[in-house]
Amino acid sequence: MPAQSGREKAYAFLKETVLTDPDMQGRFLTEQEIADRIGISRTPIREALLLLAAEDLVQLVPKRGAHIAPLSGREITELMELRGIVERYAAEHTIEAGTVPVAKLMELLDRQRELMGPDQAKEFIAIDHLFHATMVAAVGNELLNRHYDGLRSRQIRAGVVALYNQTGRQEEVLGEHRAILDAVASGDREAARTAISAHLESTLKVLLTG
Repeated sequence: MPAQSGREKAYAFLKETVLTDPDMQGRFLTEQEIADRIGISRTPIREALLLLAAEDLVQLVPKRGAHIAPLSGREITELMELRGIVERYAAEHTIEAGTVPVAKLMELLDRQRELMGPDQAKEFIAIDHLFHATMVAAVGNELLNRHYDGLRSRQIRAGVVALYNQTGRQEEVLGEHRAILDAVASGDREAARTAISAHLESTLKVLLTG
C-alpha cells in the first residue's frame, strides 16, 4: 500500500479527527496550527483545506483561516432525510435478495455495546456509521456505496454531537440498532422501514433540540 502524501495525511487528519471533535465546532483553524499538530508543511495543508472547502465541510476566511461551522438545522435535517432514503432502500433490497449481513451486524452491535461512556463517543459513532454502511454495502451497488460514504464525516459529526447533547443516548442507539437488526434478520420489510425511520427521527430530534 503506497504511503500517504502530505495532502492525503492532512485531509484524513482534518476530516477524521478535527471535524468530528465537538470542541472544534465554530472554531477557526490556521494552516500553521495544523502543521504544528501533524508535522508537515503548510502547502499540503492548504491543498487539503481546499478539498474540504469544496465539500462544504469548512469555510475559508481570508486572514482568519478555516472555519469549522457547526452543522445547521437544515443540513442535519437533509442528512437524515438522505440517510433514510438510502438505508430504507438497502434494508428492503437486502431482505428481498436474501443478502442481509446478519452476522456482521451482530458483531458490530456487540462492539458498540463495549464502547459506552463519553470518552469513547467518537469510536462508538464510527461503529454506528459502519453498522449502517454494512447494510448499504450488502446491496452490491458500488456507486451507492461511494455516495453513502460521502456522508460519513457529517454523519459522525452529527452523531458525536447527539451523544454529547443527551445523556443516555448511547443506550437508546443500541436499542434502535437492535430493532433494525431484528427486523432485517426476520425478513420483515415494513418493520425494518419503521425501525430505521424511528432511529433517524430520534437522532434528528436530539440534534435539533439539544
